[in-house]
Amino acid sequence: MERASLSCILSNDVEAAELDWTKRLNIIKGIAHALSYMHHECLPLIIHRDISRNNILLNSKLEAFVSDFGIARILDLDSSNQTLVVGTYGYIAQELAYTMVVTEKCDVYSFGMVALEILMGKHPGELLTSLSTLSSQILMLKEILDPRLPPPNRLIAQDIFFAASIAFACLRTKPRSWPTMKLVSRECLSGKKPLAIPLHAISLWESKNQESYMIGESETQSCSACC
Repeated sequence: MERASLSCILSNDVEAAELDWTKRLNIIKGIAHALSYMHHECLPLIIHRDISRNNILLNSKLEAFVSDFGIARILDLDSSNQTLVVGTYGYIAQELAYTMVVTEKCDVYSFGMVALEILMGKHPGELLTSLSTLSSQILMLKEILDPRLPPPNRLIAQDIFFAASIAFACLRTKPRSWPTMKLVSRECLSGKKPLAIPLHAISLWESKNQESYMIGESETQSCSACC
């Protein structure tokens, strides 16, 4: 692919600056649409199992393509679908790793990690570890965004807030509360409500818990039951 991997771009300050907010949001949408197709339109459905920034390739227009299906699994709905833990460290949900059961939820968590990484410009592991601390509750959303890019305008800001909220929804503690990729993909295409307050005034806690953009518990459970 012409522009190599997302990892290469984010690791290079010059190229990362070229990846502006609109391009980054489009990459997140592209990954969501690809996973939705694999999970809900392929028969039998395909679980990638190794979604990470290394396996997202970019073309000359900086459009995203999911790559490396070496450990992907075609899900047999009539079998137990148990397997050894695979994937890239830092993108695997521990809640699922312990069960050794392959479901589409494996990719949902990894998508959340990659989406947050695209917004931050770096792996979100340290941030997620600190979310339970008191200091993280007063951290502003703008403070975790990639500092190599200029602050977004008001229109782009609402999409960034939405993307961050979706990412956090995919990283909730309980896998049963994660949205399906079909729902995430659909939400990426829907119109967004204007932000009531500027982005710089929104805390990370508000983004993480914003119910108007995140998938509600009961709705998510019903979607999970039918997938």
